[in-house]
Amino acid sequence: MGAGSGASAPGAPRGRRSLGPVGLVLGAGVSVQFGAALAVTLMPRAGAFGVVTLRLMAAAVVLLLVCRPRMRGHSRADWGTVVVFGLTMAAMNGLFYQAVDRIPLGLAVTLEVLGPLGLSVLASRRAINAVWAALALGGVFLLGGGDQGFGELDLVGVAFALAAGAMWAAYIVFSARTGRRFPQADGLALAMAIGALAFLPLGIAESGGKLLDPVTVALGAAVAVMSSVLPYTLELLALRRLPSSTFAILMSLEPAMAALAGFLILHQSLSALQALAVALVIAASMGAVRTQVGRGDPATP
Repeated sequence: MGAGSGASAPGAPRGRRSLGPVGLVLGAGVSVQFGAALAVTLMPRAGAFGVVTLRLMAAAVVLLLVCRPRMRGHSRADWGTVVVFGLTMAAMNGLFYQAVDRIPLGLAVTLEVLGPLGLSVLASRRAINAVWAALALGGVFLLGGGDQGFGELDLVGVAFALAAGAMWAAYIVFSARTGRRFPQADGLALAMAIGALAFLPLGIAESGGKLLDPVTVALGAAVAVMSSVLPYTLELLALRRLPSSTFAILMSLEPAMAALAGFLILHQSLSALQALAVALVIAASMGAVRTQVGRGDPATP
């Protein structure tokens, strides 16, 4: 996702200039994580794959209606890029929802964020990144219960969360490539539709007729709005006035937002050790972003 110019209206108080876009980004993060918590409550009705299918289908319908993307005039390379982007998006969502079906939401997001963090560290290639990598690894070590291993955490859920993080890193790469090849949000709308169609057989295989239940469809649409449509709109508005570096740092707070959503909606609490692990991963993410910005590299949320 491209960065905004960061320009503000002349004459506005400094605090007021920054509060608006910052609030939009934080609102987007809260919407995503509370949408994920709502999705967890929907899984007993529709299954993890069913929830992903409903989310992708509903988000695709909304984005296609709003963006009305042009289908003609694109090269084979353009279509190849948007297809890979859509499949990456579907895989990222499918793996993440499998993770939150097995481990607490806050811990799943903490493990998932290691993907973009690793991408950010590799992109910068500075010695200081060893510090951020060590912080992140320390967080993972604590998350696993120190020298006692991963304790009561479901190892399959951990593996799904880490795999979702790898897909998140790929999502960032192909999102940027798609944005360069398609105007405005056309590429996102097309990718969402491709991802939804690719995931549909999995959703039908797991949930079948449950996907047609009106209550389930309505809840799935709410998940789509909270986790895809609303956050994207808020972030798009924020990035018109907010530097990408600030945006990326704010995005690093998502594990904390996820832990809050898990606590309030799902009654999932973190131990002191797990809370410290989340804090270490957040600190590593913020540090990696600031290192990139100091070097003049684009920030990678």
